[in-house]
Amino acid sequence: MRAIRENGWVEVISGSMFSGKTEELLRRLRRAEIAGQEVVAFTPAVDDRYGQAELGSHAGHTWEATVVDNTAEGVRSIPDRADGASVVAIDEANFFPEELVAVANELATAGRRVIVSGTDQTYRGEPFEPLGQLMATAEYVDKLRAICAVCGEPATRNQRLVDGEPAHVDEPTIVVGAEESYEARCRSCHEVRTD
Repeated sequence: MRAIRENGWVEVISGSMFSGKTEELLRRLRRAEIAGQEVVAFTPAVDDRYGQAELGSHAGHTWEATVVDNTAEGVRSIPDRADGASVVAIDEANFFPEELVAVANELATAGRRVIVSGTDQTYRGEPFEPLGQLMATAEYVDKLRAICAVCGEPATRNQRLVDGEPAHVDEPTIVVGAEESYEARCRSCHEVRTD
């Protein structure tokens, strides 16, 4: 990455759960802070796994964040709340509505470095919007992989578990959880019940 001057851009960090997305986001934020850049981070209100006002990785690292309602109105409040920051981070983008795409691009057009992270697939293996749209319009995209909990191959899917069994296709798309509800799986080991 080059230093921020006049042009902003959007970076997307995507992948399955347990692939290190938030850890990579936190690494980039630490580097920006070391470089003397003003950093502000946002997290959705629906995700309270690591505390209300911080980004948290499964590895235990955290960063102070502003909680934003995961509504269109909440997303549209981000530019005003990011006033003065040259680096704007948005974690768990998959929990935000599609208005996030316009907001991220607005911030980038205004000269900000926008770093967005989130899982790009639902537990069904379908695109988890707005990540697909963000990946299509971003200047930089990194798709991380985890390790399949079944076979040890690279994992790109989120396996939701209900009572230790694969979730049914009719389950809700958004269920906030960690190891108790999800595993990383490869394409071959990923299952969605349809019976």
